[in-house]
Amino acid sequence: MTKIQYCPTCRTALVEKGFEGKIRLACPSDTCDYVYWDSPIPVVAGIVEYDGKIILARNRSWPGNMFGLVTGFLEKDEFPETGIVREVQEELGLTGKVVALVGLYPFAMMNQLIIAYHVTGEGEIQLGHELAEIKLVEPNRLKPWNFGTGLAVRDWVLSLGNTT
Repeated sequence: MTKIQYCPTCRTALVEKGFEGKIRLACPSDTCDYVYWDSPIPVVAGIVEYDGKIILARNRSWPGNMFGLVTGFLEKDEFPETGIVREVQEELGLTGKVVALVGLYPFAMMNQLIIAYHVTGEGEIQLGHELAEIKLVEPNRLKPWNFGTGLAVRDWVLSLGNTT
């Protein structure tokens, strides 16, 4: 993703300046105090349990062998619990219910903060426009991956007493 280049307040080209021990892009104008903090974007993720199995989803833009959790950006003024229930509805057509917060996970590669939940889903699965396919996995056969939402899967699997 391209970094911001101009001040959104006065349109002056941003320059690098030191703030709080880090180099940040900032407006050099004496009349403007804008600093681009590049803060992480909040993302909700769901370990969605459906008929005793966990749903793994493949986004249309991902390779054929890559599956992950249902995720989405948190919207303005939205509680994370509401956001993951909305994403489960949009992407799977299911009515979701939050069971528990699994944890918070920084995902530096995408500059995101993942807020992960265990969610149950009810209804009939109907894939939204973002998903190409899903697969249902027995909880005891779920294998965590070492980045992004995989860390939430790891913690959830460990909470079940399964060390795989």
